[in-house]
Amino acid sequence: MKLRFFPYTLELKHAFTIATSSRTTTPAVLVEVEQDGVVGYGEAAMPPYLGESQESAAAFFRSVDFGRWPDPFQLEEILPAIDAIAPGNTAAKAALDIALHDWIGKKLGAPWFRLWGLDPAKTPVTSFTIGIDTAEVVRQKTREADIYKIIKVKLGGGTDRMMIETIREVTDKPITVDANQGWKDRAEALKMIEWLAARGVVFIEQPMPKGQNADTAWLRERSPLPLIADESVQRLADVRAAHGVFDGINIKLMKCTGLREAAKMITLARALGLKVMLGCMTETSCAISAAAQLSPLVDWADLDGAVLIKNDRFDGATIIEGKVTLPDRPGIGVIKL
Repeated sequence: MKLRFFPYTLELKHAFTIATSSRTTTPAVLVEVEQDGVVGYGEAAMPPYLGESQESAAAFFRSVDFGRWPDPFQLEEILPAIDAIAPGNTAAKAALDIALHDWIGKKLGAPWFRLWGLDPAKTPVTSFTIGIDTAEVVRQKTREADIYKIIKVKLGGGTDRMMIETIREVTDKPITVDANQGWKDRAEALKMIEWLAARGVVFIEQPMPKGQNADTAWLRERSPLPLIADESVQRLADVRAAHGVFDGINIKLMKCTGLREAAKMITLARALGLKVMLGCMTETSCAISAAAQLSPLVDWADLDGAVLIKNDRFDGATIIEGKVTLPDRPGIGVIKL
C-alpha cells in the first residue's frame, strides 16, 4: 500500500475564538493510501491546542511502514501497531485510520454506515458553533445559522451572559454550551448553569478544567443540566473515569485516533450509561464525513466543521435542514474536488 500526504491550511470564514485561544486558520494534512488502484482519503486537522503540526504529522507518516501489513483489511492489527509507533500524534493517526476505512469501504463497494449495520435515516441534527465574539458578530453568525435546529455557543471568556442574551435577541432555538474549561469556581459555575437553564440551554460541555474532577462531580450532583466531557475524555482509556463525573462524553476523531477507537468509545459509554456526542475540529468534509458514518449511534452531533471553512477539498456528508445527511457512496462517502 502506498502512502501520500500533503500539507493543507484550512481557511476559516470567521475568526474562531474559544475561552483559551483564537485563530483564523487550521493547519491540516491530507492523506491518501492506494492499493489495487483504489485510493482512500484521510485527514489530520490540527488546531494548535492539540500540540501537533504539519511538520510533526509528516514526520510521523514517514515513520509508518505499510509494507509490514500486506492485508489492509486487518485493522485490528494495523491500527494498534501504528498507535504504538510513538505517543500522541492522535490527529496524524486519525488520518491514517480514516484513509484505511475509506479504502476498505471502496474496495468492498459499501459505505461504512452500511458495513456497521446502521440506518442513515437515524442521523441526528447537528449544532452550528458560534465562537466568542462581539455582539454584532454573534448576531450575524446566529442569522447565518438559520438552517440549523440547534446552536452551540462557546463560553468561558468573560462575556457569557452577553453571548446568550445576544443570541436570544435573534432566535429561540435550543442552545448547547461549551465552556472549554473556562469556569474555575464550582459555585460560580453552578450559578451560571442555573441562569442558562432558564434560557433554553440543553447541556453544558466541559464546564471546568479537566483536572478538577471532584469539583465537576460536585457540580453534576447539583446541575439542572447534563454535563458533557470534552477535554476530560480524549481516548478509550478515559471513558470509564467519566462515569459518575459527567453525564456524557464528546468524541472527536482527531483526539481518539480515528473511527476504530471512536466506535469502541461509543460502545463503552453506552455500557456505562453515558450519553454520547460526536464532535469535530474545523475540518474538511473528509474527516467530517468519516465521523458522520458513526452518527446514527449518538445522541447529539456537532459536525459543522466543514461549513466553517472557505476552502473545502471534498464533497461528502451534507447538512440538510440541520440534519447530518450521509451520501450513499462507498467508504467514508467523499469525492475529491
